[in-house]
Amino acid sequence: METISYAFLVGFVPVLVWLAFWLLEDLRRPEPKHLIIRAFFVGMLAVLLVLPLEKMAANAVSPGFLLILTWAAIEEIMKLAVAWIAVLHKRAVDEPIDIPLYMITVALGFAALENTLFLTTSFASGQLEHGLITGNLRFIGATLIHVLSSAIIAGGFAFAFYKSRFRKLVYGLAGVILAILLHTLFNFSIINTHADFVLTIFAAVWVGIVFLLLALERVKLIRRPAWWEKIFIKK
Repeated sequence: METISYAFLVGFVPVLVWLAFWLLEDLRRPEPKHLIIRAFFVGMLAVLLVLPLEKMAANAVSPGFLLILTWAAIEEIMKLAVAWIAVLHKRAVDEPIDIPLYMITVALGFAALENTLFLTTSFASGQLEHGLITGNLRFIGATLIHVLSSAIIAGGFAFAFYKSRFRKLVYGLAGVILAILLHTLFNFSIINTHADFVLTIFAAVWVGIVFLLLALERVKLIRRPAWWEKIFIKK
């Protein structure tokens, strides 16, 4: 029980710090707290749904780039699926910036449980120092790749928020493909890169986060077209 408690603290607390940071992006019209909590918990649920699928993939696909690509696709599609089922179709999602915020929250829930499972293994074997180092590395790297990849998917839908269904599909599909490729590249690089260069990979992720913040500022500037106001906004 003590092992699980340590893993929970190291796995969850940093993620909650990130969650607080990202929620600051929507202070003008904050989202309902119950939907934020729901998004976080379905992100955790996605981990439990992904694990058996990734195990099946490992049995069906030879180890290598294709397997890493398959795992990344499973994770990104599952995060999008649970986000849509639990939150994204709700009436509260009424402006473009809401989609990235909910998707990032789902990604953080996913990362929190994934981190905890990784750390439980380290702590259970008595490798406390290794577990703490792993926790710090996941805080600055693996957690953010989940955030970045989910935000890319969300960005596709956000920029197409007021566009036709066809364009939403095209933008969303482009976001999914790009997110899967980015996630795959990150995992492949971590596995095949010498330990001395791991921080370089993490630095690249941080650069991606900077561009994400700039993109979110652009999403905030998207305004409802006049026809949307007439059809959907009650006077």
